[in-house]
Amino acid sequence: MQAWRVHENGEPGAVMRREEVAVPEPGPGQVLLKVRAANVNFPDALLARGQYQIRPPLPFTPGVELCGETGDGRRVVTTAALPHGGFADYAVADAAGLLPAPDVLDDAEAAALHIGYQTGWFGLHRRAALRAGETLLVHAAAGGVGSAAVQLGKAAGATVIGVAGGPAKAATARALGCDLVIDRHAEDVVAAVKAATGGRGADVVYDPVGGEAYRQSAKCVAFEGRIVVVGFASGTVPAPSLHHALVKNYTILGLHWGLYAQRDPASVLDCHRALTALAEQGAVKPLVAERVPFAGAADAVQRVADGTTTGRLVVLPEGVRP
Repeated sequence: MQAWRVHENGEPGAVMRREEVAVPEPGPGQVLLKVRAANVNFPDALLARGQYQIRPPLPFTPGVELCGETGDGRRVVTTAALPHGGFADYAVADAAGLLPAPDVLDDAEAAALHIGYQTGWFGLHRRAALRAGETLLVHAAAGGVGSAAVQLGKAAGATVIGVAGGPAKAATARALGCDLVIDRHAEDVVAAVKAATGGRGADVVYDPVGGEAYRQSAKCVAFEGRIVVVGFASGTVPAPSLHHALVKNYTILGLHWGLYAQRDPASVLDCHRALTALAEQGAVKPLVAERVPFAGAADAVQRVADGTTTGRLVVLPEGVRP
C-alpha cells in the first residue's frame, strides 16, 4: 500500500516521504481501516517535528484523524493508533474509539468533524459552560479549530467575535457566521472587543493560539469570564499572571480532549451524538477548504504548520478524486 512516513524529525515538507509499505497488522483491541479521507491537524506537524506529547517510534505515518471503512463495511470516524496514521491507504485504530460517520456529511467533512469539534464542544460546554446570550471570543476563527468553535458558539446562542489574520481569513470568519470579525493585522483586538461589548469584555475566550493572543485575552475577558486554553499554534506558551486573574475575577481553563477519550470515553460518545444531531440540523458543517490529492499530503501538513490555511485540508487516498 501507499503511505507517507516520517523517518527523522523535522519540518513536514522535508521529512514526510511517500513509500510503498506493507498493510499494517492491528494489535489486540485494534481494527484495520480502509482510509476514505484523512484530515490534516496541527498535531500532525508537531509529530513530524518531534514536538508533540506523543512521540511514536520512527518511522511512522502521521494523520491523526480520519474517516475510514471497517472490514464489514461500516463508515466511521476516529483517531488513528500511531504509528499507523491516516495518510495511507490503510490505517489502524482502537476498536473502542470508532464512531459512526454522520450520513449527512461526505467523507472529507466527516473526517473533519471529530477532534476539532469534540475539542470545541468540551471546551465551550463542559469546561466554560457557555450560555445563550453570552459573548464568545474565538482566536484564529478562520482556522480548523477556530471555525468549529465559531459554529458551536452560534449553535449555543452566543454572540461570536472572531479574530483572524488578514482580509481573506476575515472574510472566511464572516462567512462562518461571526457577529463581528476583528482583523488582528489591522485592528487593536482588545480595543475592538471592549468597544463591541460596551467595555465589559468577552464572557468566554477560546484560544488555540497562545502567545500574543493570550495576552490580549487576559486584557479583554469580562468579569467572571473564562479563558479556555486549547493550544499554542503561535509556538509561544504564555505564562499567565495569577495576580491578574485574582484581581479581575476570571478563570483560566485548560482543555486536553485526549484525556476525556482516556478517562471518560462515554462522554466522547455522548458528544459525538450531539455533534451528529447538530450536523443533521445544519447547525454545524466542517469547513473543508481543500480536498488534497494523496500526492500533496506533505505539502498540506507544511501549510497547516505555517499557518497559511483556512478551514480544514483533507487528504484523499490514491485513486479518490478531490
